[in-house]
Amino acid sequence: MLAGCCTHRSTRGRVAGKRAAAYASGMTAALIVVATALAMEGVAWASHKYVMHGFAWAWHRDHHEPHVGTLHKNDRFALFGAALSIALFALGSPLVMGGSAWWPGTWLGLGVLIYGLIYTLVHDGLVHQRWFRWLPKRGYAKRLVQAHKLHHASGSKHGGVSFGFVLVRDPAVLKAQLRRQRTTFSSRLRDGSGEGQSARGGLPLP
Repeated sequence: MLAGCCTHRSTRGRVAGKRAAAYASGMTAALIVVATALAMEGVAWASHKYVMHGFAWAWHRDHHEPHVGTLHKNDRFALFGAALSIALFALGSPLVMGGSAWWPGTWLGLGVLIYGLIYTLVHDGLVHQRWFRWLPKRGYAKRLVQAHKLHHASGSKHGGVSFGFVLVRDPAVLKAQLRRQRTTFSSRLRDGSGEGQSARGGLPLP
């Protein structure tokens, strides 16, 4: 009887251990997904500022200009995000990688995918009204729209404010920053050091 009791306790202990391990594994996966989605905002900010408004302006330019049609050249950038997510999913998949599969890859890929969906809803949907029509009157949604409208105020690859897509600063702060940029560029125009710059807002021509 004593042996049976010990066996029962041992079984219960193993079950509890497995449950704890599964819980810890699930929490780790959830943390990876959330951390990846948050980190992607930083990646998107840097890409927007230094790539889209840098050497890849030829693709991004039509996003800052009146555009007719469903698709933009700027939409090509989404393919890079999709490719990154797919690559990470593949890296974490035993079906693709076999015994070399790296399990965090699946959750990293999911984090990238979730950020991509948020970007599509917030930037393309809410801000640019490509998928639905709703203009927020208050709250953080209104701040998102205002911040991105201020980003588009320059109409140029140079200068500009608010390069993030989901996390944005107070529009009042962004307006002050934009005014300072315009004052600086206007001063350069007056002293002749800003050749090739536009009078529009004092910002350089694309």
